[in-house]
Amino acid sequence: MPFFILPHTADVRLKVWGKDYEEVFRAALLGMSAIQKKAIPTKDADFIERTISVEASDGTALLVDFLNEVLSLCAINKEWYFDGVFERLTATSLHVTLHGIAISDFDEDIKAVTYHEANLQKNEKGEWETIIVLDI
Repeated sequence: MPFFILPHTADVRLKVWGKDYEEVFRAALLGMSAIQKKAIPTKDADFIERTISVEASDGTALLVDFLNEVLSLCAINKEWYFDGVFERLTATSLHVTLHGIAISDFDEDIKAVTYHEANLQKNEKGEWETIIVLDI
């Protein structure tokens, strides 16, 4: 699993990593969706696709802004996004098709993805990693 949940007194902290930007962005999406809903979509679910584009000043801002955009779509559309296909992903922009399903509620409401502790960088193994703090 490309993420794990770290202890935090009031919020949820995720550590995410991957060999490249796509892996770390997908890990962050998967981690956030695992916090939102403790379920696995069934094969007979009506799957939904939504496409978004995000631009930011650097990789850390792009990741946080991307996750916040996904959160906004979740709330607006009452949908849960559990995966995505990145058509474009650079250090400052992305274009992704999200895969999800319609839902009635979330197991855990996430208010926002914060910049606190976020610092997307390569570790000693050459993998990209960061901490994501989710305000719940």
